[in-house]
Amino acid sequence: MADRPSAALAAVDRALADARTASYDAAWAMPGAFYTDPVVLAAELDYLFHRQWICVGRVEEVASPGDFMAVDIGNEPVVVIRGVDGTLRALSNVCRHRAMPLAAGKGNAGKGLLCPYHHWSYDTTGRLLGTPRLGARPDFAIADCRLPAFALEEWLGFIFVCLDATAAPLAPVLSELEERIRPYHFEQTRLRYVADEVWLCNWKHLVENFMEGYHLSTLHRETLHKVNPTRLCRHFPPGDGYFGYYAGFDPSLPRGQKGHPDLRPEQYDDCVMFAIPPGLLVGGAADYSSFLCVQPAGIDRVRVKLGLIFYGEDWPEATVDWAVRLFQDTMAEDKTVLNELGRGVRSGHYRPGPLAGPDFEGPVLDFFRYLARHLPALSTPF
Repeated sequence: MADRPSAALAAVDRALADARTASYDAAWAMPGAFYTDPVVLAAELDYLFHRQWICVGRVEEVASPGDFMAVDIGNEPVVVIRGVDGTLRALSNVCRHRAMPLAAGKGNAGKGLLCPYHHWSYDTTGRLLGTPRLGARPDFAIADCRLPAFALEEWLGFIFVCLDATAAPLAPVLSELEERIRPYHFEQTRLRYVADEVWLCNWKHLVENFMEGYHLSTLHRETLHKVNPTRLCRHFPPGDGYFGYYAGFDPSLPRGQKGHPDLRPEQYDDCVMFAIPPGLLVGGAADYSSFLCVQPAGIDRVRVKLGLIFYGEDWPEATVDWAVRLFQDTMAEDKTVLNELGRGVRSGHYRPGPLAGPDFEGPVLDFFRYLARHLPALSTPF
């Protein structure tokens, strides 16, 4: 019995190694421990969420001076704040006094952040301003104390933060993807719906689900099948920092807004589904697009920011409401299934099955290959 955990992790290592060389027509799903073992989650937090670029939302959420949103990146509390100078920054959301988180949720901090515990105050650059009743001390200088800052990049209107000061810039890694999706002009879209939720599933199950079209015509028979049927899905080659596929629109579907004039005619009829792992998932269309920001909150819990961004201003309220309802209904269908997958992968009788071909589950293999490139051997100490 004592060697079972290491044997399960060794099986995960073998499956990830196999994924690196498997063709799209000879790929397999992952063993249960890939989703259930806390050692796997610890490695993901350390090697992915604490070292790579993590999308936390859209620039529209922090558009004005003083606007902030508090987020957790892995296990690290972070506050993204628009300074009074207009600069967007990512700061540690932990007071330098006794570790109280400074901000919660979203709001406007005015000219700075105030600790709710002892009212230590900071300006919007993270500089410590005041320490009530502390008095002068020879071993502490207010002028030398500030909140640690983290790397932040804006990319097509999405905000990415990286906790690792040695990480390479994000934009060059995404240059090929940006070339592919540039005509959609996501940076010119407007956020019209956003919600923060916790789903009861492993974060990888959510990524896999969003990034494969195999289930569109089965699970979403009354919702997405009518819009993006499985038969119209087409995989495209992945890059080092992205992967994805096209989900074609049913040609009989009436289309409304046309999107940016840079779009080629064929792009009006495609939804470009792409992931920037570990945590950004986007379904991009000419008229409006969806996105998910995904982060693990445990083995079987995942924090999800769900949003819809629309191109153009002339959107009837009823049309926006219809799009939101379709998104909510689709996500509810996904959530019902994903909440059950945790039970299935814990079964002693579960054995991984073969993945469908590249157009249907190719992005799942792309995701496995990304994880294989970035995670250490899990069956040995790391």
